[in-house]
Amino acid sequence: MSALSELRFKAAKAWPFRLLPPIDVSTPAPIYQEANPAVIRSAVVRAQRRRGGNWYAFAASSQIADKAWGTTVAGVQIVAWRGADGGLLVAPRACPHLGADLSTAPVECGTLVCPWHGLRLSDRRHGTWRPFPAHDDGVLCWVRLDGVGGETPTDAPIPSPRPGHPRLAAVSRLEGVCEPSDIVANRLDPWHGAWFHPHSFTRLEVLSAPAADDGLPDELDRFLVAVTFRMGRLGVPVIAEFTCPGPRTVVMRIIDGEGQGSVVETHGTPVGRGRDGLPRTAVVEAVIAHSDRPHFGRALLAASVIRPLMRWSATRLWRDDLAYAERLFELRS
Repeated sequence: MSALSELRFKAAKAWPFRLLPPIDVSTPAPIYQEANPAVIRSAVVRAQRRRGGNWYAFAASSQIADKAWGTTVAGVQIVAWRGADGGLLVAPRACPHLGADLSTAPVECGTLVCPWHGLRLSDRRHGTWRPFPAHDDGVLCWVRLDGVGGETPTDAPIPSPRPGHPRLAAVSRLEGVCEPSDIVANRLDPWHGAWFHPHSFTRLEVLSAPAADDGLPDELDRFLVAVTFRMGRLGVPVIAEFTCPGPRTVVMRIIDGEGQGSVVETHGTPVGRGRDGLPRTAVVEAVIAHSDRPHFGRALLAASVIRPLMRWSATRLWRDDLAYAERLFELRS
């Protein structure tokens, strides 16, 4: 490497941003011929055939703290709280006595105290009421619902590689009128990024896509994308891969460029049917940022400021993408 090339390399490592032109409001070149519907459909079919072990991601680990927290997963009302040892506990949300909503119950020494009649419930079975298997991976909380999943259960969720420490994680959650497969289909269409989100992505090129083959082996089942993340006039070029480790999960991993090893895990978690009879799905997305820069660890001191910005950015994108997913469901139904 010449002295000039070495200087340029060091400069690029020290300052990974690229100055971008203002956002072009004119219509970009069409890419519909590249975004082959058969490729996307086959990728979704292959994802749905993978094992999930009956596990569903439902909340951020940080969201379950000193209070009970309730939600619905696949039509099952659940309550989550922390036991006396700080471990995650998840159980049916209806009190076994007269059905009170346990998400309103105070937690005393790791025990739920029913607000109606004072029945104390913990990690032990009480009649037909008993906690579900639960797992906290440090970023997301999971519940195993064997009566819903219909698969051979696993002891823990099927893992996908995450970056080591130091890292910074933020989790966002939104709900839409669609099914988990519509969320997966949205993420397995990387071509739409530059068209649908011009304020966030530019210079997007799908370098490779899997074949439209329902029997494609796992090692060939990935999308490889070159994209520049836009922050105003600054851009960060990276190469990312999209894979599906489970039936309701899509993982985007940066494999080259700034933040190499960082991941975005997108989980489509079924909620249940609304009063209108239509299905609801929660997008539970974990952004796990990592950098090999020596001073990245110091940024964690400002985590309380950075995490809300990460959540805001993810929420902004998914407000648009939920419209995409809801439209897919509307057409299919």
